[in-house]
Amino acid sequence: MNVYEYAMKVEKDGEAYYNHLASKAPNNGLKKVFHILAEAEVSHYNVFKSMRDKDGSDYKAIDISTDTKTIFETLNEQKDSVTFDAEQIKFYEDAIKREEDSYQFYIDKAQELENEDEKTAFINIAKEEVKHKAILEEIIHFIQEPDNWVASAEF
Repeated sequence: MNVYEYAMKVEKDGEAYYNHLASKAPNNGLKKVFHILAEAEVSHYNVFKSMRDKDGSDYKAIDISTDTKTIFETLNEQKDSVTFDAEQIKFYEDAIKREEDSYQFYIDKAQELENEDEKTAFINIAKEEVKHKAILEEIIHFIQEPDNWVASAEF
């Protein structure tokens, strides 16, 4: 399996995982966050597929922070009617670990690539994985301390 196929598998697995989290989410705002993250994974998959197929597609950054800001505002408004359990937090922590692993993989592989456009795409997708991780960390913080939660400046 070459680097592009492996990256495609990582993104396909990520999409499935976020769709699973969406199906378990106790709140429509969280469901939407996880669907947005799943869609981002599909976009990443398509970038890697284009690189593998050498079809000349350009990588375009995906900015999910605007959508998630609105969702976190909605979550905050609905916090009294939302309950979470330890199993959900574990899923979110697992998702953070996946994002960390993906980030490291993409950064490492970018250093091995000779094509500058592909190298840039790997680095940009790695940066998006950092954003995904920050979103998940915000969710955990929100779950653990809903009354003290204040969204970070990024959101």
